[in-house]
Amino acid sequence: MIHGELGRVYHDADVIFREGDDGDAMYVIQFGQVNITKKTTAGEAPIAVLGPGEVFGEMALFDKKPRSATASAHGECRVLRVDRRKFFASMSRDPTLAFKILQSLSQRIRRLNEELAGRQYLPADRP
Repeated sequence: MIHGELGRVYHDADVIFREGDDGDAMYVIQFGQVNITKKTTAGEAPIAVLGPGEVFGEMALFDKKPRSATASAHGECRVLRVDRRKFFASMSRDPTLAFKILQSLSQRIRRLNEELAGRQYLPADRP
């Protein structure tokens, strides 16, 4: 990984954070893509592939719990780390970042709802 003024560059498969790590920051993808995966009994399960402008790791800013998933580079990417202190300071000056996080969370909840609804109504599940 390369440290840059505007963020950190990660190369394919570099781990940004691991499930279970303590979290005190969120991340914004400046370019490239990031894989989000979760441990299961069958191994690592893909959750999402995120792209430029998307945020991840934001739950750590609010709930102070360990990371719920692993984030790693999907090819080369540059990610900006925003710690809790910087986030709340910038939010007081400009609420745009908070809106971006709410928008991202809303999209993820909508996508999960659609996936769950699709699983509920699979033809094989019907009597």
